[in-house]
Amino acid sequence: MEGHLDPRTRATRRLRSMGLAVVLVLAVLVVVLASDLPHHVRQTVTLTALATSGVVAGLGFRHRILSHAGRRRRAYVLFVLACLLASLSNLLQLVLPRATAPGRVMPGDLVLTLALAVAVAGLVQFPSSPRRTTDLTRMVLDGIVIGGSILLVADVTLFPDLLVDNPGGWPLLVVPVTDVVLATLATLLYIRSRRDHLMLGLVAASFYCFAASDFAFAFVAASGRQFSYGSLVDAGWLSGYLLLVLAIWAPTLGAAEPEGGSRERSPLPSTVVMFTLFLVALGITLAGFSADRASPSAVVLLLLVVLAVLARQILLGLDNDRLRRRLEERVAERTRSLRQITARTDLLVDSVGEGIYGVDREGLITFVNPATSRALGYGPAELIGRDAHATFHERGPEGQLLPKDQCYITEAVREGLVSTAEADSYVRSDGRLLPVEVTTTPLTEEDVVVGAVVIFRDVTQRREVDRLKSEFVSMVSHELRTPLTAIQGSLGLISGGALGPLPAAAGRMLEIASISAHRLNRLVDDILDIERIESGVLVLQPGRQSAREVVDAAVEQMQVLAAEAGVEVRVGAVDGAVHADPDRAAQTLINLIGNALKFSYPGGLVEISADQQAEVVEFRVSDQGRGIPEDRLERIFNRFEQVDSSDAREKGGFGLGLAISRSLVERSGGRIWASNNAERGATLHFTLPRSTTDPAGDQPTDHADARQAAPGSAAEAPDAPGPQPESREAVVASARG
Repeated sequence: MEGHLDPRTRATRRLRSMGLAVVLVLAVLVVVLASDLPHHVRQTVTLTALATSGVVAGLGFRHRILSHAGRRRRAYVLFVLACLLASLSNLLQLVLPRATAPGRVMPGDLVLTLALAVAVAGLVQFPSSPRRTTDLTRMVLDGIVIGGSILLVADVTLFPDLLVDNPGGWPLLVVPVTDVVLATLATLLYIRSRRDHLMLGLVAASFYCFAASDFAFAFVAASGRQFSYGSLVDAGWLSGYLLLVLAIWAPTLGAAEPEGGSRERSPLPSTVVMFTLFLVALGITLAGFSADRASPSAVVLLLLVVLAVLARQILLGLDNDRLRRRLEERVAERTRSLRQITARTDLLVDSVGEGIYGVDREGLITFVNPATSRALGYGPAELIGRDAHATFHERGPEGQLLPKDQCYITEAVREGLVSTAEADSYVRSDGRLLPVEVTTTPLTEEDVVVGAVVIFRDVTQRREVDRLKSEFVSMVSHELRTPLTAIQGSLGLISGGALGPLPAAAGRMLEIASISAHRLNRLVDDILDIERIESGVLVLQPGRQSAREVVDAAVEQMQVLAAEAGVEVRVGAVDGAVHADPDRAAQTLINLIGNALKFSYPGGLVEISADQQAEVVEFRVSDQGRGIPEDRLERIFNRFEQVDSSDAREKGGFGLGLAISRSLVERSGGRIWASNNAERGATLHFTLPRSTTDPAGDQPTDHADARQAAPGSAAEAPDAPGPQPESREAVVASARG
């Protein structure tokens, strides 16, 4: 079961078990120290436990050394060395009896002092990335000030002889002060670290325990008594070592620190704590000083603490000054960069040919580029602060201003919508209309829309080119129709025997020529249909038509082509009635069926169905052909678009049938799309408005009329030609095209 847990959970459970074991070991040791066992037995137990704990702690760092690199690995190596030196110090204390003279320095004390110095170096190396020297020095000075302040307070309040007439006291006091320095460093690292909270907290707690016992040791030595291990004072050292062992196996709880180092916290909290303790210690020390008991050691210690405070503040001031200068340099550099970027942006905006202007949340113009002023005939200063919609946006048919809430600028500011290629006409200062194509983008700050940027381009020449192109295509198509009519008539006369019987080979050639003429005629019709639809002059005569009638009319005309292709055409479920032009609806369905037959395999099936929905009737034409690539499901409805470039040669056609179908469907108020079948083949769908009129009624009751009220009504083009009846050959040629 344990093997299925993640590493962090396993480490947490292991730490919990080790914590319980540490508590039990500490409880046993405390019971031994408080018992009536002989003193030398208790002393031996204490020193042995301390030496063993140091060795265990040192060996425990092995897995951390192997799993880290760089500064972190060097820190762990120093921790191992400190633990082994501390263990050696305890062994020396066990082997060499302490001197009877109070305060005398023993070899074990020197080794312990060296171990603490190595531990300080390890904590300094511990951060993943180098810290600033002033920052590390300030942390060390904080520990010195705190440790010295504790010594001064203890000397005045609890142990008056701590620093008086104690010539050997200074070496003994180095150890507890160093403990406080280490505890302070670990605490500050605990506060600033995001990854090793638990480990650093346990390390700090262990050194606080060490400091408590070391201060007690110093107090006993200062009182003139001989200190010996084996009392409850040893509990602090034992607790410290056991907490250190727990710290080694503490799991990593946070995310890894970035390579650039952890973010430094404000020095204010540590400064407040340090100064509070220092001022308390200074006040108590000065109040307790008297001429008869003032010792040089106490005075020197007070001076050292004061110098440490001054040095810390000087470092803090130098550090702040350096940071201020760096901040000023970065601000100046960033300001220069912003000015350069602004200058380049202004140059770019001013040099483009399209008009660009910005508006605020109220639609008031905030900036314009020179192209905007030139296009609209205003000076830049005249437009700033004016309402863009009211100033130059297009008016209605009778010159009235269109509602502002329907303006694309309002939509961009209010709803954050982006509009692209929006067709509009701007009113110049002289009253002339300027046809434009507009792109509007909302301007946001912290996810809040504060305005919009509008880009417009003059499309006068483009519209003129489109008009000339349409006129040219329409003229050429009409001019082609006259000779085609003559060709078709001549071919019809020859086929009818006007020139007498024809050889079999000549008859076949005549049939091919006739089919080609019909196909070319259909191409001309398709081009004319496209131009009439896009120019808005195509006449649609919507009315109520049963969906069954539309399907039957289309299928009847496509049976011949289906038989030639060897494909079965099946009519499925058909339901509903549409409000549309019946001839154009049938033309759309014929184009879709012809497309399905073209790409079906012999022996395949093309199925036509229709069903009535809420407001529309959906027609579907399904085949069992090769399907349509996903990236071309939309593109096949474009002009002259083929699924594959070889289709025009192999399958025939010009790629206009689906384009015409889309235009007819959209003009009728529906939509058209394609999808691939689950197994094979594709399905072409289109919808037409559903008619809710009773067959005997006069007017439809749905909203289809509103969709038909568009340019291109019968009133606008009364003499536009409608679809004409076609012969068998024309139907076949039409479907193939």
